Amino acid sequence: MSKQVIVIGAGIIGASIAWNLTRAGARVTVIADSGVGGVATPNTFAWINASWGNPEPYFRLRIRAMAEWTRLAKDLPGISLAWCGGLYWDLPAAELEAYAAEHSAWGYGISQVDSVQAARIEPNLVELPVFALHVAEEGVAEPVAVTRALLADAERHGARILAGAVVTALVESNSRVTGVDTSGGLFAADEVVIAAGVGSPDIAATAGIKLQLETPPGLIVHSRPHEKLLNGLVLAERLHMRQTAEGRIIAGSDFGGADPGADAAATARDVFAAMKAMLRGADGLKLDFHTVGYRPTPIDGFPIIGRAEGVNGVYVAVMHSGITLAPAVGLFATREILDGARDPLLTPYGLERFAQ
Repeated sequence: MSKQVIVIGAGIIGASIAWNLTRAGARVTVIADSGVGGVATPNTFAWINASWGNPEPYFRLRIRAMAEWTRLAKDLPGISLAWCGGLYWDLPAAELEAYAAEHSAWGYGISQVDSVQAARIEPNLVELPVFALHVAEEGVAEPVAVTRALLADAERHGARILAGAVVTALVESNSRVTGVDTSGGLFAADEVVIAAGVGSPDIAATAGIKLQLETPPGLIVHSRPHEKLLNGLVLAERLHMRQTAEGRIIAGSDFGGADPGADAAATARDVFAAMKAMLRGADGLKLDFHTVGYRPTPIDGFPIIGRAEGVNGVYVAVMHSGITLAPAVGLFATREILDGARDPLLTPYGLERFAQ
């Protein structure tokens, strides 16, 4: 008998897990109080990378995830994925050089470029850095489109998608989670996956599981669609930006977004003005809207992926960097849920680390 699994959350992490589980033969029900795409996924910069600030074990997980994005694009043709490269000079030169030396030694394809080379990569930048780094293998996804494609394909292969249903509690029997209680009634399962982003701690707490998350806000501005001005990701000193598949230029003070401040609309206008000033040919660029996303960030900055100790039948997958990690997390979670095989790359990221 195939395993019956409930996935709570319809963002990109929940969608990837549901898609992989369905392909592996599980009977899957996705339950989400939001629409397809979740809460954090639509409000993300969607940079796929294994960039600076990562210890080597986390770098290895991210590199594997980048490879899994390529696999996903083959298995699900038509998803919006572009390996457009990233150009960045958002750190002091000494820090950029140290990062480049470290990550190059780990096998990351970093090139050091001057202003002439930077102009070839991004010819529409008004001010060019005298020293920058370029990583050609970095990319972007259009996260809501990918999430919709994953869930639609899962549904075609038998998964149930219940959007607009609120999970009020995990249902337990003899120290085992046996399903969920929702606004639409009880649903039984052999395993429940909590992939509800910022809503995960409240759901987990109903079974006595403590998830320690921070939820920092990030404001990103979105222009109206415009002719192509950017070739890839630009991570400048004061602003990070990219152009989406539909031609919108999106930007924040970093890839997580700007601090919205007391007046998010005013902050959005300031960020947009700074973005427009950085680009040649941007006279016709218009601000369309801004988003404020809340990033589900475990307190140590690293993902929480795995089963909870002392409570059987529940699996947790909560993280910032969900866009980069999604395809690998979906694959690894599926193997662990169905076969009990935990990938070694997940070793540092279990819940047990918070009990120590």
